[in-house]
Amino acid sequence: MRVRTALALINQVLDEVLSEQEGDFDTDTRFCVKWFDQFGWDEQPFGRADELSRSTNTSVDGLVRGGIFWARAGKARLIEQNEFSDDWDPTADERISVWEVVLRLAKALKDNGAEEAARLMARAGQRVDLDAAKQLAYLLFSICEKRGWTQTALLFNGLGTSWSDLSAAARTGGSLTPPPVQGQLDFTSDEE
Repeated sequence: MRVRTALALINQVLDEVLSEQEGDFDTDTRFCVKWFDQFGWDEQPFGRADELSRSTNTSVDGLVRGGIFWARAGKARLIEQNEFSDDWDPTADERISVWEVVLRLAKALKDNGAEEAARLMARAGQRVDLDAAKQLAYLLFSICEKRGWTQTALLFNGLGTSWSDLSAAARTGGSLTPPPVQGQLDFTSDEE
């Protein structure tokens, strides 16, 4: 078997596995993954967004209200992570999606560091399945790698490779440094 054939088979199986994972995502996230895979961050005619939203059982208006999609004057596109504000509270978001959580975590990690990302993860974990978010980070990395979108791939790869540390820190309130350990006192007498 030639290398090219082997790589094609590997990519085919990977695509099948990743497609199965999409079933774990909410409808807004499934829409965003399909849009991202087809168009990336590029602006497209509104009709494409409307058609795709119907096929994924969501609506363009709902995606816009969810703060993850932009649609005006017959054009539409995904909102990039760098367009998100830093003051987002996932516990107060009325329409939260796994997509939004992953993009905001990636932004927090890149812009504000691991401790801020861990604090955000702790709050987001109250509203979404963080295992699904982790799967999405890896899926987005895979899409970016396949498409040759290096900068965005690095963003999602950074989140994916930091996931275990962020998750552990999120369980302890967001701090990456362990709490200080109190020394033990030795009450044995030297007089013996």
